[in-house]
Amino acid sequence: MKLMVTGGAGFIGSAVVRLAVARGHSVVNVDKLTYAACLDNVASVAESPLYAFEQADICDRAAMDRILAAHRPDAIMHLAAESHVDRSIDGPGTFIDTNITGTYTLLEAARAHWTAQGKPESFRFHHISTDEVYGTLGETGLFTEDTPYAPNSPYSASKAASDHLVRAWHETYGLPVVLTNCSNNYGPFHFPEKLIPVVILNALAGKPIPVYGQGLNVRDWLYVEDHADALLLVCEKGALGRSYNIGGNNERRNIDLVRTICALLDERRPESAPHDRLITYVTDRPGHDLRYAIDASRITSELGWQPSVTVEEGLAKTVDWYLANEDWWRALQARDGVGQRLGKAG
Repeated sequence: MKLMVTGGAGFIGSAVVRLAVARGHSVVNVDKLTYAACLDNVASVAESPLYAFEQADICDRAAMDRILAAHRPDAIMHLAAESHVDRSIDGPGTFIDTNITGTYTLLEAARAHWTAQGKPESFRFHHISTDEVYGTLGETGLFTEDTPYAPNSPYSASKAASDHLVRAWHETYGLPVVLTNCSNNYGPFHFPEKLIPVVILNALAGKPIPVYGQGLNVRDWLYVEDHADALLLVCEKGALGRSYNIGGNNERRNIDLVRTICALLDERRPESAPHDRLITYVTDRPGHDLRYAIDASRITSELGWQPSVTVEEGLAKTVDWYLANEDWWRALQARDGVGQRLGKAG
């Protein structure tokens, strides 16, 4: 396929770009290069004849029209988004602009491109979203594709709105779309302000490891390379207008996840053990959802996908990656807001 990947210099987007090029797909990576993007994430494929890069904002309609006309992709995989909940609490406007207005602009550009090409049946607009649009679960239950939307943060509300736009463009205009909603991702190239990198890097530096509340919030953890594999599968074989939940089948309380990482670091850096002595409980963030858990049976039964990496395997691989790639994360730690407590506005 000829793919256009928005947000391809980000965490999940770069995993999609690397895997797509490895599988022989042609990829144009469209990224604005905001604070969370890093072209080093795709350095391994940057010289490939299958790879091209366009620095552009998805809110810029003229730029989207130009890129689509120049590259004529068979599919658009739309991952460009503001995604950090804490930042959405402090500054929701950026999330509205990128996640809602940007998705609208891209949809209109995609619709015009698809129409100009004669509305080929093979074209796909693949919208990548989050399980956070469903809100929060109690101690039991799972999110399915039919779970009513109930977002609780500015971030999740903006993603819910973008999901609805994509569905509407399919129903109203016939744009051939597929949608996916994923659980929490982790793995190599994860931006240093997210939970797992924060735990690893603070522990290595001997700094307090902040845990919101009592660390009882539960997430389903999905290794990013498993997610990239699922996304390419849905883009190729997903049913039009269909949504697919993608999860790792790896539910863990935050505090248990943090302690697992500390134990891994104790093995690898015994001179600084025990790392769990650095765990520090901090005031919970506003609107912190208690539990997310994904029912991924649809993508398994319809497309044959299931995660291949357990959370224990994935965390060990992730810790080892951060230990081996200090130059990468040190360069990002200097960026605005990284290492600061964000999202305290209530």
